[in-house]
Amino acid sequence: MFGRRSPGAGRAVAADPDSRTGADGGTDADDLAGHRPTGPVSTASARRLERGLVEYSQWTLRLLIIGVGLFAAFWILGQLWSVVLPILLGLLLATILWPPVRFMRRKLPNALAAIVALIGLLVIFSGLIAVLAPQVTSQAGELVDRATAGLTTLQSWLAGPPFNLGPDALGGLLDKGISEIQSNSQEVLGVVLGSLSAIGSAVITLVLALVLCFFFLKDGPKFVPWLRTWIGRAAGTHFAELSDRVWTALGQYVWSQAAVAAVDGVFIGVGVWLLGVPFALPIAVLTFFGGFVPIVGAFVAGSVAVLVALVSNGIWTAVGVLAIVLVVQQLEGNVMQPILVGKTMNIHAAVTIAVVALGGTLFGIVGAFLAVPAVAVVQVIARYTREQLQEAPDSARDSAPNSAPNSGPTPDPDPA
Repeated sequence: MFGRRSPGAGRAVAADPDSRTGADGGTDADDLAGHRPTGPVSTASARRLERGLVEYSQWTLRLLIIGVGLFAAFWILGQLWSVVLPILLGLLLATILWPPVRFMRRKLPNALAAIVALIGLLVIFSGLIAVLAPQVTSQAGELVDRATAGLTTLQSWLAGPPFNLGPDALGGLLDKGISEIQSNSQEVLGVVLGSLSAIGSAVITLVLALVLCFFFLKDGPKFVPWLRTWIGRAAGTHFAELSDRVWTALGQYVWSQAAVAAVDGVFIGVGVWLLGVPFALPIAVLTFFGGFVPIVGAFVAGSVAVLVALVSNGIWTAVGVLAIVLVVQQLEGNVMQPILVGKTMNIHAAVTIAVVALGGTLFGIVGAFLAVPAVAVVQVIARYTREQLQEAPDSARDSAPNSAPNSGPTPDPDPA
């Protein structure tokens, strides 16, 4: 019984040394086997493993709930996309037009200021179309002739080694392509009708966006106070602060991105004009609008410029245009984006590409255009939520009564 662990004390009771040491000086078999330290260590390990499994299951459940919520949100957004899209476009247009409208509201009524801003926007777009259309139509014939000459050169190149595709082989491939188109004429007709339907839907969406933009510009400052009366004072305070931050972030993003896109369009347009590439002004305008889809839009616009140069001017001019596009992209990514856009948003390029790809996959080119502004809104909401969570413990601690006793005894009054 000596040298054994007491059942209730949790430690070994003092024992006679002779009872722990044999005649040959050896130790007890229990100590050699290590039974006593094994029990508590195994119990602690089991508890740590149990806590780890519980935390893992909790995080798995949280991630599962978040995933289901995101899937449901995207599904609902897809079902209501025809309603949500005009609202989003109207908000973006309102953020663009709000600075001039705010300036005109000093002298003009709210409705008249909004109408003047919208008319000015339509005049600008109509002027762009009026300037671009004659250039495109006048240079289209020359581009077609150069493309035909390029195809003739390509045909003679394919006729030589290592392809050895003679005129008969190329003619057979062309006839096969024509027969495929004729056999699938119903599908081609369906694609054409679908395109016409998409154009009509785009026109309706644009008209609705302009109408909503007018009301946002006219009654925007009244919207938040009206909504606060419906959702309550506490929630309305948070909503007012959050909507103000979202509006500011969207406006700063749109104007900073417009500045970056304008620089891209000017530099690339001047570059292709100096190299003698046709459609210099349309390429510049395409580059400007492509700049509103970060990274992807600039890549697509640059690819169009290189292809036009390749068809019209040859390989070396195309290489020169490619060099200009790469230099402008480096200037944008390393100088303009950090200075202009980086002040309002801090999103990694990989995240930008991912959200643009996701928006384009789910909602087409409009989704790619709205992807980064949507991330900006989510970023503002997350930052505001984090601030509120950090301020909550501090405010609770400040409002708690000071119940701590005075440090040290109260001195007795002087008997004298």
